[in-house]
Amino acid sequence: MTSFRRVTDSLSVSPQIGLEDLSRVADEGFVLVINNRPDGEEPGQPSSAEVEAAAQAVGLAYVHIPVHGGPTPDQVEAVRRAVASVEGPVLAFCRSGTRSIVTWSIGQATSGAADRDVLVRQGAEAGYDLSGVLGR
Repeated sequence: MTSFRRVTDSLSVSPQIGLEDLSRVADEGFVLVINNRPDGEEPGQPSSAEVEAAAQAVGLAYVHIPVHGGPTPDQVEAVRRAVASVEGPVLAFCRSGTRSIVTWSIGQATSGAADRDVLVRQGAEAGYDLSGVLGR
């Protein structure tokens, strides 16, 4: 069973979720799933189309914003807009959750929505070190 790591009331991140996890995602009150994992990154990983179908089957909105390495400004903005577009909590995932929280936190910092020190603390509380990602 995949663990969902709460970052804020509106965002949690996770390592790769399985199709069987999506009913629990819905049961826990999430309204949107953001997949930051490129298709075919690892053998056996479900495709974006499979995750989307399973998410929609349990009433979840879904968006695929694949990030290779560090996120681009367009990917950062796409995640920021996706989170802002829904009323309710969002679960973002990738292989380990790192790309998801990094992409989200850069959007929070560059938009002025959150202070760097707050983001670093939120990351640490969720199990991620953002101190080297977010400039001073």
